[in-house]
Amino acid sequence: MSSAATLLFLSLATGAEPTDELAKQIQSIDPIVLPDAKAAARMLADDARSRRDAANRRSTEEWNRIRSKDAWEKFRAEKLKALRSSLGIPDLRSNDPVKLHVTNTLERNGFRVQNVLFESRPGLVVTANLYLPAKSDRPMPGIVLCHSHHNPKSESELQEMGIGWARQGCAVIVPDLLGHGERRQHPFKSAADFAGSFRVGRQDYYFRYFTGMQLQLAGQSLCGWIATDLSRCVDVLHSLPNIDKTKTLIFGSVAGGGDPAAVAAALDERFTMAAIFNFGGPQPESPFPLPEHAETSFNYAGGGSWESTRNLAFSCRDGFLPWVIVGSIAPRKLIYAHEFSWDRERDPVWKRLQRIWSWYDPNDLAAAHGTGKLSGKAPESSHCNNIGRVHRASMAPALKRWYGLEPPLSEPTDRHTSDQLRCITANAPLKLQPVHELQRQYVNALEKQDSMSVRDLVTSWPTHLGVPQRLPAAKVVHTATKTSGSIHEERAILEVESNIMIPIIILRPSEVKRPALIIGVAQDGKSGFLNKRSEEIAMLLRAGIAIVLPDLRGTGETRPGDGRGRSSSATAISSTEWMLGRNLLGLRWRDLRSVIEYVRTRSDLDSDRLGVWGDSFAPLNADDARTEVPLDADPQPKLAEPLGGTLALIAGLLEKVRCVSAHGGIVTYSSLLESPYMHVPHDIVVPTLLPTQDLDRTASAIAPRPLRITGLVDGRNRLVTNEVVERLYRRGAYSEKRELLHIDMKRGTPEEFAAWWKKHFTQ
Repeated sequence: MSSAATLLFLSLATGAEPTDELAKQIQSIDPIVLPDAKAAARMLADDARSRRDAANRRSTEEWNRIRSKDAWEKFRAEKLKALRSSLGIPDLRSNDPVKLHVTNTLERNGFRVQNVLFESRPGLVVTANLYLPAKSDRPMPGIVLCHSHHNPKSESELQEMGIGWARQGCAVIVPDLLGHGERRQHPFKSAADFAGSFRVGRQDYYFRYFTGMQLQLAGQSLCGWIATDLSRCVDVLHSLPNIDKTKTLIFGSVAGGGDPAAVAAALDERFTMAAIFNFGGPQPESPFPLPEHAETSFNYAGGGSWESTRNLAFSCRDGFLPWVIVGSIAPRKLIYAHEFSWDRERDPVWKRLQRIWSWYDPNDLAAAHGTGKLSGKAPESSHCNNIGRVHRASMAPALKRWYGLEPPLSEPTDRHTSDQLRCITANAPLKLQPVHELQRQYVNALEKQDSMSVRDLVTSWPTHLGVPQRLPAAKVVHTATKTSGSIHEERAILEVESNIMIPIIILRPSEVKRPALIIGVAQDGKSGFLNKRSEEIAMLLRAGIAIVLPDLRGTGETRPGDGRGRSSSATAISSTEWMLGRNLLGLRWRDLRSVIEYVRTRSDLDSDRLGVWGDSFAPLNADDARTEVPLDADPQPKLAEPLGGTLALIAGLLEKVRCVSAHGGIVTYSSLLESPYMHVPHDIVVPTLLPTQDLDRTASAIAPRPLRITGLVDGRNRLVTNEVVERLYRRGAYSEKRELLHIDMKRGTPEEFAAWWKKHFTQ
């Protein structure tokens, strides 16, 4: 797209000051309907929190019914089955032997380090350091070290443990977690890689956000892929000569290492011991000491955030909360570990673990902890990068009792640089592939096997969105009307679920008794339409068409804040909804259906002539704008807001509507897999949606009803050309009757827009 075209589109998207008096009147309408602005902003978060608390209560009730080992093992089997489904991995373990490639060996005093490569799944290469004794004349325990999100495999604490335990006769493997170190999914390795200010050492961690969303789209998960890597590390250890397979240990570090390590240990019974930090029970952010009523008040589920390895999708719905995952390691050995001080007496999860291990061998359960609080400073507070010396000392009694191992507590003199521990070399037999490419290949392969019909689309979309076929009628809790000149204005509030309020403004031409109507939906809600589309609305009203403007939950005046990016409240709430087995696109579709059903009950509106107008008022990223930036750089690339266009297409497929207009949507969900960058909000992503439910296929199934598609964007919020949209959307009846499908990069003038609606409402 040329710079001139970009400027034209941006001017049309933002809207200019209207010259039309009716448009000015529309622009002056107060968009606020709900009486309490603070309650409106809290509505979405309060609902998610209430449902999460209910999940905690259900989990506690289930636990309280378990009275025996048999009952626990039945419960565990059900939860682990659900966990596997959530992760997208029916079986963590591979039936194929691992092919290990050693790219360099470092011979040292009492140990050696092999820099190794292997595939954990086809095309997914793992880089790892394998620490081995200089001589191994007796069976070796095998140890997997799962690092934190702070640093990759070369971090000093990991080297201390690798060297120290190798000298004691162990084989220790330290992989780079997916997205970290040599497996990073971005180019920002040093300050020289970007002109602006950013935190170099945090980009591996931050880019988990994009990787996690891309994997969820096709029913995969970042935690599942990391857990699979850890399981393949067991294959590496067990392929070594003289390995003792009955002693396979995994250590999950603080700050994100404990999460996938616990999942891997729960699902792969070859791990005979797991030391899990900061997962399952109280977190570093938890109050210390815990309250006396912690058993009933503790948040066992955790809360949603952009960091997806802990906030597992469907965990609240299906009951595999973190404590269940950690407890499922039984009857194998467990060190339940905490980075800082630990309230042993009041920790409700510890009490549950003690009861579980009482059914097996209580001596196989131990605990470890550090000192101080997260808010404190060293040395009083035991901050660490992975597993600090104070934590290793705390684990020492259990490790010595079980395995005769001493924790490495002194700094070795022969540590290595990250370059020395590098696994990828010029002649390496395996090459790294970015996750988005692997995921795109996976989706494309599934698409070739798929032959979904329109009928299948109609039945499967609601399943993915989590919306039942029949909804209870929304309750109208408030209405108010007034007539001003040629406009009849009505304000209504629908309660679509308990405490979920949908504020609506309806504008009708006052002299038309039963007008056709258009429902307008967008992330900015009715305020965006009134301010940015006042001229279009004025022309539609003059054409005798009514406009219905709802704020679906979390949009418009019910938005939880202005932020929409990685660290926003909106992302945290969206992630929590995934945990609850729901998604915000589905919930907003539910709201739109309730609005459609409501207007169909109105005798003063002609619901046989009903259309849906999905719009976006978000600015674009120009083709020449840099969208490949660190995730804490300022400014960030502009985010697309494709909600309106996406919902409009879904409505066209699933509802009896006359015609559909979608502006500013994403061209396809598959376009989110075209690069490591996703400049779209978290709440537009639906787990397991691809490959069957993509938008081009959905749009083509709307035929033969008229469809207007304008200003579609890709996954980096850049305008997509007409040629690309034509190739994707011009199918079936839209290919035979071209006048039924309007495609344009530009939104068009208000006159053209109104004329299109009038034409198709009168035909």
